[in-house]
Amino acid sequence: MSRPTVLSSLLLPVALAACNNARPAPVTPVAPRVDAPVAPPVATPTPRFAADVVARIPHAPDAFTQGLEFYEGSLFESTGLYGRSTVRVLDPATGSESRRRDVAPEHFAEGLTVFGRRIYQLTYETHRCFVYDAATLEPVAEHTYTGEGWGLTHDDRSLIMSDGTDTLRFIDPATFAVVRRVRVTEAGSPIDQINELEMVEGQVFANIWHGERIARIDPATGRVVGWIELPFSRDSLGLREPEAVLNGIAYEPSSHRLLVTGKLWPVIFEVRLRPVSDGG
Repeated sequence: MSRPTVLSSLLLPVALAACNNARPAPVTPVAPRVDAPVAPPVATPTPRFAADVVARIPHAPDAFTQGLEFYEGSLFESTGLYGRSTVRVLDPATGSESRRRDVAPEHFAEGLTVFGRRIYQLTYETHRCFVYDAATLEPVAEHTYTGEGWGLTHDDRSLIMSDGTDTLRFIDPATFAVVRRVRVTEAGSPIDQINELEMVEGQVFANIWHGERIARIDPATGRVVGWIELPFSRDSLGLREPEAVLNGIAYEPSSHRLLVTGKLWPVIFEVRLRPVSDGG
């Protein structure tokens, strides 16, 4: 090993002293990141509509209404209860009955709709859909399905059926096969007990069993896009029967007439809708 030169020997202690006395460069503190609070989304209230009564039409007080629909100027009605179920044809001006077909007593009839000149009528617990000729009320076919039958309406291609849950079934009229299902919700929460149905200008209007409002449903998404608040109810009509509840909606596109009634109600109300502001 070579011996260090004199110059190296003199400079080495100085270099070491410089290293020992050196201070680290100051470090600028970094403030912790604080995210700005995110405001929760503001829920948009579902639009509300009032129903102003413009006419009253007599209605048979023995009619346990399960379905009501305009067809070629007449009102077609399905009535329920075991041993009392019927299909009826009514004059929409007077409420008088022009034709009737009784349903076998072992069936409790439910919702009804007219599609392709045929009447489709559900049953509550016996899983049958009866199909009649709309001109004669004569039976022409019969279908079966699973679950309960409640309400029935249609769009351009499908029957739309409720079964008391939060789900609507879209059904092929020829085979009664389920084409698709959609859940009914409001602000993400399910709405069940959906009963009588009516297609009104692209929306499904639906009674909620034992409720006093009508839901307006987007059939593509199942979302409730409005509520119709009615000025009448079982109590306001003085009816004592607990099941004498709102259940019957009919709409005539040509005249824009909207009719509403209930089970065992002595009157059908023609109503006109208007938006209600948040202040009422």
